[in-house]
Amino acid sequence: AWVIAHVAQETPPVATSALDYVLDGDRELRTVEAALARAEADPAHSGEALADLHQRFDTIGGYSARPRAATLLAGLGFVDARHGEPVANFSGGWRMRLNLAQALMCRSDLLLLDEPTNHLDLDAVLWLEDWLGRYPGTLLLITHDRDFLDGVVDGIVHVNARKLTTYTGNYAQFERERAQQLALQQATYNKQQRQVAHLH
Repeated sequence: AWVIAHVAQETPPVATSALDYVLDGDRELRTVEAALARAEADPAHSGEALADLHQRFDTIGGYSARPRAATLLAGLGFVDARHGEPVANFSGGWRMRLNLAQALMCRSDLLLLDEPTNHLDLDAVLWLEDWLGRYPGTLLLITHDRDFLDGVVDGIVHVNARKLTTYTGNYAQFERERAQQLALQQATYNKQQRQVAHLH
């Protein structure tokens, strides 16, 4: 029953504004907004049902959604003047930032990120590192940026010989522990080889 967010790999050249495109990342918000619009347009609507929808809208942070989306855009390098521009006006790299902002907008339990820093400048990378450090859900991150990993993760899953080994700590800690394990394995192997040679 987890809500899973991920970054879309393609962005259609739609006329939707950048801000609205990011807001679309919160699917429940959009569903409640549509239900509210239908209920308010229906003269025979139930006051109790409308009150329930407004309560749900408040509970999911609907009244702060636009400022939250604007904060995501600003953090990823979009100046305020471009928040209202259509998605179609942005280049491929900026569209990837929009996809990232949309994924971050989703109130998810699991966030899947594959090389999220590829299209970001240093300021945006530092902002994203800080944002992900406060992310309340589970983050599964794939990246070649070791500094970014060190600033964001508190656990590493190492895949080797078709086995998964988990390590606590950041990437630098993983490298130290892995190096120690390899040195211990090598020392054990060398000792075994000396014993084999002695027995022969």
